[in-house]
Amino acid sequence: MRVERPLLDDIVEHARRDAPDECCGMFGVEDGRVVAVYPTENIHHSPRRFEIDGRDVMRITGEIEDRGWSLGLYHSHTMSRAYPSQTDVNFAELWPGVVWLIVSLEDPGAPEARTFLIDGPTVSEVDLTVG
Repeated sequence: MRVERPLLDDIVEHARRDAPDECCGMFGVEDGRVVAVYPTENIHHSPRRFEIDGRDVMRITGEIEDRGWSLGLYHSHTMSRAYPSQTDVNFAELWPGVVWLIVSLEDPGAPEARTFLIDGPTVSEVDLTVG
């Protein structure tokens, strides 16, 4: 997957703004490229889990589908690496085929972003190209 630096910077800034809680949001993908980012509120305001309000999910998903894009989800880990937790894996069962982008703020001076496909218990990293 490819993401332009300004869009990734928007996601990282969202993560920093919401820290110490996890941030969350959605993004649109066209031809393997992130084309739009939709920051949302973590309704749990928690450093260990996230959830997007169902109304926001419906609105954003509708917009993404209307444009013919694929859906992606992002969130942050404020105290751990950019790798799906067991909570993430469990939650991903509701979102088959969706690419997950995780931003780690474990080292606040050097945020790390990685992307994954989660299929049941299987986690596969998707190459992320920034530029």
